[in-house]
Amino acid sequence: MRKLAGKKALITGSSRGVGRQIALALAEEGCELWLHSRSTAHCDSLVDELKERGVQVQVVAAELSEEAQVEALIDDVLTKTGGVDILYNNAAIMTPWREAHTTLPQDYQLSFQVNVTALVRLCDRFLPPMLERKWGRIVNVTSGIENVRELLPYSMSKAAVDRYVRDVSPSLTNTGVILSLMDPGWLRTDLGGDQAPNSVETCRPGVLVPLLLEDNAPSGQFYCAQDYREDVLPA
Repeated sequence: MRKLAGKKALITGSSRGVGRQIALALAEEGCELWLHSRSTAHCDSLVDELKERGVQVQVVAAELSEEAQVEALIDDVLTKTGGVDILYNNAAIMTPWREAHTTLPQDYQLSFQVNVTALVRLCDRFLPPMLERKWGRIVNVTSGIENVRELLPYSMSKAAVDRYVRDVSPSLTNTGVILSLMDPGWLRTDLGGDQAPNSVETCRPGVLVPLLLEDNAPSGQFYCAQDYREDVLPA
């Protein structure tokens, strides 16, 4: 029996790239999916593919840089589900490459709004229903990026996500709710670029790992999807 069968899962940024792989992996596990993108149309091809497999799927649209849209997304999903069992915070942006000491203030503002503030709001509002049910999994996608000062807004925002997970995790001990970090690896995606060494499909087995943990597993752990890759997957 599949451990996640029938669980409701919300995946942000799920129309392409890593988010699409997460959606496909959860579909194989029998989850009911809530997909997110800036526009519902961006998810059309994925929705068609999932429905052909008999997967229950809904789509919600929100621009995560807009606080009101983030709150509306959360309200919509909470009203219709009472709370999801799985929250996969995958959506993120990377602002343009800037030469050292030329990064614009708005790059930091936008990066933190999308990559940190929206993510934290999603966590903070979906956590309480999970705690009431004594079961839940939240995975925040992070990055192994370091020593690239031309992309500081992105790397600093991911460091803030890491800190959020580590500071919140002790409060979740013995609750049945597990909060984790997942690094999908450097992948050939719109964000990772075509010079990345790994195809996006290589992350699919690994993204499930923090969702399949036993209920007494600790929160605050870091997982790298590339540690669980199956090289037989198509490149």
